[in-house]
Amino acid sequence: MAMLTAPEEQYPNMTRQASKLMEQFQKGFFYPNETWTPAVNLYETQSAYWVCVDLAGVDKDKIDVEVADHRLKLRGSRDVPTCSPSDVDPQEKVKVHLMEIDHGAFTREVEIPTDSDRQNIKASYRNGMLWIEIPKS
Repeated sequence: MAMLTAPEEQYPNMTRQASKLMEQFQKGFFYPNETWTPAVNLYETQSAYWVCVDLAGVDKDKIDVEVADHRLKLRGSRDVPTCSPSDVDPQEKVKVHLMEIDHGAFTREVEIPTDSDRQNIKASYRNGMLWIEIPKS
């Protein structure tokens, strides 16, 4: 599959790394915020726009997708990952030393191009990724 990318900036990763660093400072050292923002990739083909949202560990039934005012609005929640009973003796106490995996409520908005067919948007959830197809009109 051929893939085109936007022209590279002079320092392509600097902005992304600075954003990640600021996000880590805001989260605190051991415990993440109560809300989080999932990562998104945007693609375009000749016939459609594609939005891929990283929602690993999110129950499909806890994802809400809404289209309003030329914006795709995603909401939902992810539970705190815990040691499963089969991994740990139920009588053992579990200490948390580091918790970086975001959990709790999430929101994300993506602007929809004006040439979109908003009536025929389709979504599928596979392997922890939410794929949203937005056909062009």
